[in-house]
Amino acid sequence: MTHVTPPPGEDIPRPRPAARRRGPAAAEISAGRPPELLRLAGGISLRRRSAAYARALNAAVRSDLAHLRPWLEWAAEAPTLAQTTELTRAGAAAWDAGTDFIYLVGLDAEPGSVIGSFGLHGRIGPGALEIGYWVGSRHGGRGIATAAAGALAGAALALPGVGRVEIHCDQANAASAAVPRKLGFRLDRIAEAAVRAPGETGRQLVWVKEG
Repeated sequence: MTHVTPPPGEDIPRPRPAARRRGPAAAEISAGRPPELLRLAGGISLRRRSAAYARALNAAVRSDLAHLRPWLEWAAEAPTLAQTTELTRAGAAAWDAGTDFIYLVGLDAEPGSVIGSFGLHGRIGPGALEIGYWVGSRHGGRGIATAAAGALAGAALALPGVGRVEIHCDQANAASAAVPRKLGFRLDRIAEAAVRAPGETGRQLVWVKEG
């Protein structure tokens, strides 16, 4: 099953709805920055998203739309390469501004490959970052989402001024909920949320880990 925390915002190449964003004036979350490269076990790496990977990312998303549609409203339409490229530029600016840190996950044995996307998002208020993630369905069941989310949680909590990491997912998305549970996150609450995609229930699990 595809691992995806809906809606993942800049994790996938399409803008978040305005109502769920903090806006272009979002404040810097930390004076520090996470590593641009995180190597994981099993020949997997997280790399800061860049324009060099736009075509591979776009192709990966387009090939996985059937698995993304239940959880992401934008997946009803395939993103164009131009959209992916533009949001890659926006993501680079957000990284430099310290508001969002977007990564792509790829196979070390296949340079340039993209099998998923992860992000640390400053959309939940000061002193905290939210982890969003998506792993392509062909690579599910290998623990990639758990390993990558764990690495990002550690990187986030190592940043000055960041004391809390959250993962949000719909109650029906069992694959996504398994990730924070395995990583020792605490289920803080179940919040009501607008239903934006076919698979959503409107009940959002909010998982928390504190440094």
